Amino acid sequence: MAIRVLIVDDSALMRKLLQARLGREEDIEVVGLACDAQEARSLIKALNPDVVTLDIEMPGMDGLSFLEKIMQLRPTPVIIVSGTTREGDRNTVRALQLGAISCYAKADHHSGGPGDDGGQLADLVREAAQVSFRKPAAIAPSTAPSNAPSVTPAAARREPPRLVALGASTGGVEALCKLLAQFPRNCPPTVIVQHVNARFAPAIAQSLDAACPARVVLAETDMRLEQGTVYLAPGGDRHMLVATAGTLGHRVVLRQGPEVSGHRPSVDVLFGSVAEVFGAEAVGALLTGMGQDGARGLLKMHRKGAHTIAQDAESCVVYGMPRAAVELGAVSKVLPLEHITGNIFAPGELAREAMAS
Repeated sequence: MAIRVLIVDDSALMRKLLQARLGREEDIEVVGLACDAQEARSLIKALNPDVVTLDIEMPGMDGLSFLEKIMQLRPTPVIIVSGTTREGDRNTVRALQLGAISCYAKADHHSGGPGDDGGQLADLVREAAQVSFRKPAAIAPSTAPSNAPSVTPAAARREPPRLVALGASTGGVEALCKLLAQFPRNCPPTVIVQHVNARFAPAIAQSLDAACPARVVLAETDMRLEQGTVYLAPGGDRHMLVATAGTLGHRVVLRQGPEVSGHRPSVDVLFGSVAEVFGAEAVGALLTGMGQDGARGLLKMHRKGAHTIAQDAESCVVYGMPRAAVELGAVSKVLPLEHITGNIFAPGELAREAMAS
């Protein structure tokens, strides 16, 4: 059955362009076009689309306000179609925090024929269509899958980690905001790969910095890893790694190279470097996301004795990357998002709390 898409954009040209790009795909059907939020609301009720593409900058009710209403009243996978301004980038990041699944930049694909985006929009639609907003009741961490042991020797270690490494994809911006908001101001150096269009990385870093007590920066090559600082990979054509530079200490390295596990930057590349440099002194957490990136890297960390965490299915937007790590046996703990920060800094503490309650 074809994926049913509603396109919402105040530009007739953009509506036609997006329709043309999706109309070439055999597994995608554009079932409606709307020029504003009012028309879109009626069409969502009438057509019940699987995915909505949504322009932020519209007359009347803006896209952000409409997105909030969608997520409150009729949760539906939404792809934000972003404008070309810096304010548009900030609004796109805000939309990701509100629950939008992904973003598609007009600036990258505004002109030309239907195939000029290399199928990127169609791929985003396919990814979004796999998201379900039905959330079953939360389960206790002790009911995690049996192949993901709740306690390992690494999980019992009480010393604070020297480095924290995080990986995320679909739904990750919202998850990272919630996770980092609980971080201590003087947290260990923390490195993050979040799959996102590189254009939005600076705005994401600014948004996370506002949410996190620690300082969040967009990583640059040869940055020194410092206490109280969180480093977000800038995306684009470079992977992010950690390395030791002799007497200069531990540093961030940005390195060009081919995609790994379908991504650049890749969580697998980051986690692999963390395993080699920090070994058992690191903690790694793999958050919500489509695909398998990060699972093999987390396994490398696990085998070096690091404490490794996967976000559980119930709190994930997409239980893809964490599931892959669980199936590889790479995970010390499977936890709801709201428990991960506490487990990073005090392994085993949540288990004791659960027993006492």
